[in-house]
Amino acid sequence: MSVKTYAQAIKDCIAEEMRRDKNVFVMGEDIALQGGIFGCTRGLVQEFGPERVVETPISENSFVGAGVGAAYLGKRPIVELMYVDFSFLAMDQMLNTAAKAHYMFGGQVKVPLVIRAQQGIGRANGPNHSQSLESLFWHVPGIKVAIPATPADAAGLLRTAIRDDNPVMFLEHKALYATKGEVPDDPEFAIPFGKASIVQAGKDVTVVTSLMYVQRVMDAVAELEASGVSCEVIDPRTLVPFDKDTVIRSVKKTGKLVIVHEAMKPCGMGAEISAIMAEEAFQYLDAPIRRITSKHTTLPFSLVLENAVVPQKEDIVNGVKSVL
Repeated sequence: MSVKTYAQAIKDCIAEEMRRDKNVFVMGEDIALQGGIFGCTRGLVQEFGPERVVETPISENSFVGAGVGAAYLGKRPIVELMYVDFSFLAMDQMLNTAAKAHYMFGGQVKVPLVIRAQQGIGRANGPNHSQSLESLFWHVPGIKVAIPATPADAAGLLRTAIRDDNPVMFLEHKALYATKGEVPDDPEFAIPFGKASIVQAGKDVTVVTSLMYVQRVMDAVAELEASGVSCEVIDPRTLVPFDKDTVIRSVKKTGKLVIVHEAMKPCGMGAEISAIMAEEAFQYLDAPIRRITSKHTTLPFSLVLENAVVPQKEDIVNGVKSVL
Protein backbone atom coordinates (compact mmCIF):
# COMPACT_ATOMS: atom_id res chain seq x y z
CA MET A 1 0.00 0.00 0.00
CA SER A 2 1.12 3.55 -0.71
CA VAL A 3 -0.31 6.79 0.64
CA LYS A 4 -1.41 8.92 -2.31
CA THR A 5 -3.56 11.92 -3.00
CA TYR A 6 -6.77 11.43 -4.93
CA ALA A 7 -5.16 13.19 -7.93
CA GLN A 8 -2.00 11.05 -7.78
CA ALA A 9 -4.05 7.86 -7.58
CA ILE A 10 -5.88 8.86 -10.77
CA LYS A 11 -2.67 9.83 -12.57
CA ASP A 12 -0.85 6.62 -11.59
CA CYS A 13 -3.77 4.46 -12.71
CA ILE A 14 -3.91 6.18 -16.09
CA ALA A 15 -0.15 5.77 -16.57
CA GLU A 16 -0.24 2.10 -15.61
CA GLU A 17 -3.09 1.40 -18.01
CA MET A 18 -1.35 3.29 -20.82
CA ARG A 19 1.76 1.16 -20.28
CA ARG A 20 -0.32 -2.01 -20.22
CA ASP A 21 -2.43 -1.27 -23.32
CA LYS A 22 -1.22 0.82 -26.25
CA ASN A 23 -4.85 1.50 -27.23
CA VAL A 24 -5.37 3.63 -24.10
CA PHE A 25 -4.81 7.34 -24.65
CA VAL A 26 -5.96 10.60 -23.07
CA MET A 27 -7.33 13.75 -24.61
CA GLY A 28 -8.70 17.05 -23.38
CA GLU A 29 -8.02 20.71 -22.80
CA ASP A 30 -4.63 21.64 -21.28
CA ILE A 31 -3.87 18.03 -20.32
CA ALA A 32 -0.35 17.82 -21.77
CA LEU A 33 2.05 20.57 -20.67
CA GLN A 34 -0.22 21.82 -17.88
CA GLY A 35 -1.31 18.33 -16.89
CA GLY A 36 -4.97 19.22 -16.60
CA ILE A 37 -6.52 21.80 -14.33
CA PHE A 38 -5.89 19.62 -11.26
CA GLY A 39 -2.69 17.92 -12.40
CA CYS A 40 -4.15 14.47 -12.99
CA THR A 41 -2.27 14.03 -16.28
CA ARG A 42 0.90 15.96 -15.39
CA GLY A 43 4.02 14.31 -16.79
CA LEU A 44 2.21 11.85 -19.03
CA VAL A 45 3.13 13.65 -22.25
CA GLN A 46 6.84 13.31 -21.41
CA GLU A 47 6.46 9.53 -21.16
CA PHE A 48 3.88 8.79 -23.85
CA GLY A 49 4.22 11.67 -26.29
CA PRO A 50 1.65 13.97 -27.91
CA GLU A 51 0.16 11.13 -29.96
CA ARG A 52 -1.26 9.56 -26.78
CA VAL A 53 -1.67 12.69 -24.65
CA VAL A 54 -3.71 14.78 -27.03
CA GLU A 55 -4.33 18.49 -26.48
CA THR A 56 -7.72 19.57 -27.83
CA PRO A 57 -9.30 22.85 -28.83
CA ILE A 58 -11.94 24.39 -26.55
CA SER A 59 -14.75 22.45 -28.21
CA GLU A 60 -16.23 19.72 -26.00
CA ASN A 61 -18.70 18.54 -28.62
CA SER A 62 -15.86 17.99 -31.09
CA PHE A 63 -13.32 16.21 -28.92
CA VAL A 64 -15.87 14.05 -27.11
CA GLY A 65 -17.12 13.06 -30.56
CA ALA A 66 -13.56 12.25 -31.59
CA GLY A 67 -13.28 10.07 -28.50
CA VAL A 68 -16.48 8.23 -29.40
CA GLY A 69 -15.17 7.59 -32.91
CA ALA A 70 -11.84 6.34 -31.59
CA ALA A 71 -13.67 3.96 -29.25
CA TYR A 72 -15.70 2.62 -32.20
CA LEU A 73 -12.39 1.75 -33.89
CA GLY A 74 -10.95 -0.17 -30.96
CA LYS A 75 -9.05 2.50 -29.06
CA ARG A 76 -9.71 3.13 -25.36
CA PRO A 77 -9.84 6.91 -25.02
CA ILE A 78 -9.94 8.71 -21.68
CA VAL A 79 -11.52 12.07 -22.41
CA GLU A 80 -11.17 14.78 -19.77
CA LEU A 81 -13.78 17.49 -19.41
CA MET A 82 -12.28 20.36 -17.47
CA TYR A 83 -15.55 20.85 -15.56
CA VAL A 84 -18.62 18.63 -15.59
CA ASP A 85 -20.66 21.74 -16.32
CA PHE A 86 -19.12 21.70 -19.82
CA SER A 87 -20.72 18.31 -20.47
CA PHE A 88 -23.83 20.15 -21.63
CA LEU A 89 -21.85 21.13 -24.74
CA ALA A 90 -21.32 17.45 -25.60
CA MET A 91 -24.55 15.79 -24.41
CA ASP A 92 -25.50 14.70 -27.92
CA GLN A 93 -22.20 12.86 -28.38
CA MET A 94 -22.37 11.33 -24.91
CA LEU A 95 -26.02 10.40 -24.48
CA ASN A 96 -27.35 10.12 -28.03
CA THR A 97 -24.28 8.54 -29.65
CA ALA A 98 -21.95 6.81 -27.17
CA ALA A 99 -24.68 5.54 -24.83
CA LYS A 100 -26.89 4.15 -27.61
CA ALA A 101 -24.41 2.72 -30.10
CA HIS A 102 -24.20 -0.81 -28.67
CA TYR A 103 -27.99 -1.13 -28.80
CA MET A 104 -28.49 0.56 -32.17
CA PHE A 105 -25.89 -1.65 -33.90
CA GLY A 106 -27.22 -4.86 -32.40
CA GLY A 107 -24.22 -5.42 -30.15
CA GLN A 108 -21.71 -5.23 -33.00
CA VAL A 109 -20.15 -2.00 -31.71
CA LYS A 110 -18.28 -1.56 -28.44
CA VAL A 111 -17.68 1.89 -26.97
CA PRO A 112 -14.79 1.59 -24.44
CA LEU A 113 -14.82 5.31 -23.65
CA VAL A 114 -14.12 6.94 -20.28
CA ILE A 115 -15.19 10.54 -19.78
CA ARG A 116 -13.49 12.03 -16.74
CA ALA A 117 -15.05 15.16 -15.31
CA GLN A 118 -14.83 16.92 -11.98
CA GLN A 119 -17.78 18.49 -10.23
CA GLY A 120 -18.89 20.00 -6.97
CA ILE A 121 -18.35 22.90 -4.61
CA GLY A 122 -15.45 24.01 -2.45
CA ARG A 123 -13.61 26.58 -4.58
CA ALA A 124 -16.23 29.31 -5.09
CA ASN A 125 -16.18 28.60 -8.83
CA GLY A 126 -19.68 29.92 -9.33
CA PRO A 127 -22.78 28.76 -11.22
CA ASN A 128 -21.08 27.37 -14.34
CA HIS A 129 -18.23 25.46 -12.68
CA SER A 130 -19.65 23.97 -9.47
CA GLN A 131 -22.63 21.81 -10.32
CA SER A 132 -23.21 18.17 -9.37
CA LEU A 133 -24.78 16.41 -12.35
CA GLU A 134 -24.54 12.69 -11.62
CA SER A 135 -28.29 12.10 -11.85
CA LEU A 136 -28.41 13.34 -15.46
CA PHE A 137 -26.24 10.45 -16.59
CA TRP A 138 -28.03 7.94 -14.36
CA HIS A 139 -31.23 8.68 -16.27
CA VAL A 140 -30.00 7.59 -19.72
CA PRO A 141 -29.47 3.87 -20.41
CA GLY A 142 -26.19 2.69 -21.94
CA ILE A 143 -23.68 4.72 -19.94
CA LYS A 144 -22.17 3.73 -16.59
CA VAL A 145 -21.59 6.23 -13.79
CA ALA A 146 -18.77 6.08 -11.22
CA ILE A 147 -18.44 8.47 -8.27
CA PRO A 148 -15.23 7.73 -6.28
CA ALA A 149 -14.84 9.26 -2.82
CA THR A 150 -11.34 8.12 -1.82
CA PRO A 151 -7.94 7.73 -3.54
CA ALA A 152 -8.29 3.93 -3.46
CA ASP A 153 -11.78 4.08 -4.96
CA ALA A 154 -10.56 6.54 -7.61
CA ALA A 155 -7.79 4.16 -8.69
CA GLY A 156 -9.82 0.96 -8.46
CA LEU A 157 -12.92 2.28 -10.18
CA LEU A 158 -10.94 4.08 -12.90
CA ARG A 159 -9.09 0.89 -13.80
CA THR A 160 -12.43 -0.92 -14.10
CA ALA A 161 -13.78 1.92 -16.23
CA ILE A 162 -10.81 1.90 -18.62
CA ARG A 163 -11.11 -1.85 -19.17
CA ASP A 164 -14.89 -1.76 -19.62
CA ASP A 165 -16.26 -2.05 -23.15
CA ASN A 166 -19.05 0.43 -22.40
CA PRO A 167 -18.95 4.21 -22.02
CA VAL A 168 -18.35 5.34 -18.44
CA MET A 169 -18.97 8.76 -16.93
CA PHE A 170 -16.28 9.04 -14.27
CA LEU A 171 -17.19 11.89 -11.93
CA GLU A 172 -14.51 13.19 -9.58
CA HIS A 173 -14.88 15.94 -6.98
CA LYS A 174 -12.71 19.03 -7.11
CA ALA A 175 -12.49 19.24 -3.30
CA LEU A 176 -11.02 15.73 -3.07
CA TYR A 177 -7.90 16.00 -5.24
CA ALA A 178 -5.59 16.89 -2.34
CA THR A 179 -7.07 14.36 0.10
CA LYS A 180 -4.85 11.40 0.97
CA GLY A 181 -5.41 7.71 1.57
CA GLU A 182 -3.88 4.27 1.14
CA VAL A 183 -3.95 2.79 -2.35
CA PRO A 184 -2.86 -0.78 -3.19
CA ASP A 185 0.36 -0.89 -5.23
CA ASP A 186 -0.97 -3.78 -7.32
CA PRO A 187 -1.25 -2.61 -10.98
CA GLU A 188 -4.20 -4.99 -11.34
CA PHE A 189 -6.12 -3.49 -8.40
CA ALA A 190 -9.68 -2.85 -9.56
CA ILE A 191 -13.02 -2.31 -7.84
CA PRO A 192 -16.02 -3.91 -9.56
CA PHE A 193 -18.87 -1.65 -10.54
CA GLY A 194 -22.12 -2.14 -8.64
CA LYS A 195 -20.51 -2.93 -5.28
CA ALA A 196 -21.18 -0.31 -2.61
CA SER A 197 -18.78 0.43 0.23
CA ILE A 198 -20.02 0.14 3.81
CA VAL A 199 -17.92 2.98 5.17
CA GLN A 200 -19.06 2.30 8.71
CA ALA A 201 -21.39 -0.29 10.20
CA GLY A 202 -24.22 0.80 12.52
CA LYS A 203 -27.64 -0.19 13.81
CA ASP A 204 -29.88 2.87 14.28
CA VAL A 205 -30.02 4.60 10.90
CA THR A 206 -28.70 4.07 7.36
CA VAL A 207 -27.01 7.07 5.75
CA VAL A 208 -26.25 6.91 2.01
CA THR A 209 -23.87 9.49 0.62
CA SER A 210 -21.10 9.97 -1.94
CA LEU A 211 -18.03 11.91 -3.07
CA MET A 212 -17.01 14.79 -0.79
CA TYR A 213 -20.01 14.23 1.44
CA VAL A 214 -18.67 10.91 2.68
CA GLN A 215 -16.24 12.81 4.88
CA ARG A 216 -18.78 15.46 5.86
CA VAL A 217 -21.21 12.71 6.85
CA MET A 218 -18.51 10.97 8.88
CA ASP A 219 -17.85 14.22 10.76
CA ALA A 220 -21.58 14.39 11.57
CA VAL A 221 -21.62 10.73 12.54
CA ALA A 222 -18.85 11.30 15.09
CA GLU A 223 -21.04 13.92 16.76
CA LEU A 224 -24.11 11.67 16.63
CA GLU A 225 -22.23 8.75 18.12
CA ALA A 226 -21.26 10.92 21.08
CA SER A 227 -24.98 11.17 21.83
CA GLY A 228 -25.52 7.43 21.41
CA VAL A 229 -26.72 7.25 17.78
CA SER A 230 -25.23 4.42 15.70
CA CYS A 231 -25.11 5.18 11.96
CA GLU A 232 -24.42 2.80 9.10
CA VAL A 233 -22.80 4.83 6.31
CA ILE A 234 -22.93 3.55 2.73
CA ASP A 235 -21.15 4.96 -0.32
CA PRO A 236 -22.61 3.50 -3.55
CA ARG A 237 -19.35 4.19 -5.47
CA THR A 238 -21.24 3.66 -8.74
CA LEU A 239 -24.74 4.78 -9.66
CA VAL A 240 -24.85 2.69 -12.83
CA PRO A 241 -24.89 -0.09 -11.84
CA PHE A 242 -26.38 0.76 -8.43
CA ASP A 243 -25.97 -1.67 -5.54
CA LYS A 244 -29.50 -1.53 -4.17
CA ASP A 245 -29.12 -4.83 -2.32
CA THR A 246 -26.56 -3.43 0.13
CA VAL A 247 -28.82 -0.48 0.91
CA ILE A 248 -31.88 -2.71 1.33
CA ARG A 249 -30.03 -5.02 3.72
CA SER A 250 -28.96 -2.02 5.76
CA VAL A 251 -32.47 -0.52 5.86
CA LYS A 252 -33.83 -3.90 6.91
CA LYS A 253 -31.45 -3.75 9.89
CA THR A 254 -31.87 -0.08 10.88
CA GLY A 255 -35.42 0.71 9.78
CA LYS A 256 -34.44 4.27 8.86
CA LEU A 257 -32.85 5.90 5.81
CA VAL A 258 -31.21 9.29 5.30
CA ILE A 259 -29.68 10.24 1.93
CA VAL A 260 -27.16 13.08 1.79
CA HIS A 261 -25.88 14.59 -1.45
CA GLU A 262 -24.56 17.83 -2.83
CA ALA A 263 -26.83 18.09 -5.85
CA MET A 264 -30.22 19.80 -5.69
CA LYS A 265 -33.13 17.79 -4.30
CA PRO A 266 -35.50 17.55 -7.33
CA CYS A 267 -34.70 14.45 -9.42
CA GLY A 268 -31.38 13.98 -7.65
CA MET A 269 -29.61 10.82 -6.52
CA GLY A 270 -31.68 10.86 -3.35
CA ALA A 271 -34.93 10.89 -5.27
CA GLU A 272 -34.08 7.72 -7.18
CA ILE A 273 -32.74 5.89 -4.14
CA SER A 274 -35.82 6.90 -2.18
CA ALA A 275 -38.06 5.55 -4.93
CA ILE A 276 -36.20 2.23 -5.02
CA MET A 277 -36.46 1.87 -1.25
CA ALA A 278 -40.16 2.83 -1.26
CA GLU A 279 -40.84 0.15 -3.88
CA GLU A 280 -38.62 -2.63 -2.53
CA ALA A 281 -37.96 -1.95 1.16
CA PHE A 282 -41.04 -0.08 2.39
CA GLN A 283 -41.98 -2.82 4.85
CA TYR A 284 -38.68 -2.34 6.69
CA LEU A 285 -39.00 1.43 7.18
CA ASP A 286 -40.04 2.74 10.58
CA ALA A 287 -39.88 6.41 9.58
CA PRO A 288 -40.15 8.51 6.41
CA ILE A 289 -37.02 8.64 4.25
CA ARG A 290 -35.15 11.90 4.70
CA ARG A 291 -33.16 13.65 1.94
CA ILE A 292 -30.55 16.23 2.91
CA THR A 293 -29.47 18.15 -0.18
CA SER A 294 -28.52 21.53 -1.54
CA LYS A 295 -31.17 24.19 -1.77
CA HIS A 296 -32.88 24.38 -5.17
CA THR A 297 -31.09 27.49 -6.36
CA THR A 298 -28.19 28.52 -8.58
CA LEU A 299 -24.82 28.08 -6.89
CA PRO A 300 -23.43 31.51 -6.00
CA PHE A 301 -19.92 32.83 -6.64
CA SER A 302 -18.99 33.21 -2.97
CA LEU A 303 -17.82 30.64 -0.45
CA VAL A 304 -20.03 32.16 2.24
CA LEU A 305 -23.12 31.98 0.05
CA GLU A 306 -22.09 28.60 -1.37
CA ASN A 307 -21.98 27.20 2.16
CA ALA A 308 -25.45 28.60 2.78
CA VAL A 309 -26.75 26.57 -0.17
CA VAL A 310 -25.13 23.16 0.38
CA PRO A 311 -25.66 20.86 3.40
CA GLN A 312 -23.41 21.46 6.40
CA LYS A 313 -22.53 19.09 9.24
CA GLU A 314 -25.28 20.57 11.41
CA ASP A 315 -27.87 19.90 8.70
CA ILE A 316 -26.82 16.25 8.59
CA VAL A 317 -26.88 15.87 12.37
CA ASN A 318 -30.32 17.44 12.62
CA GLY A 319 -31.61 15.45 9.65
CA VAL A 320 -30.53 12.14 11.17
CA LYS A 321 -32.06 13.09 14.53
CA SER A 322 -35.34 13.94 12.80
CA VAL A 323 -35.91 10.32 11.69
CA LEU A 324 -35.07 8.75 15.07
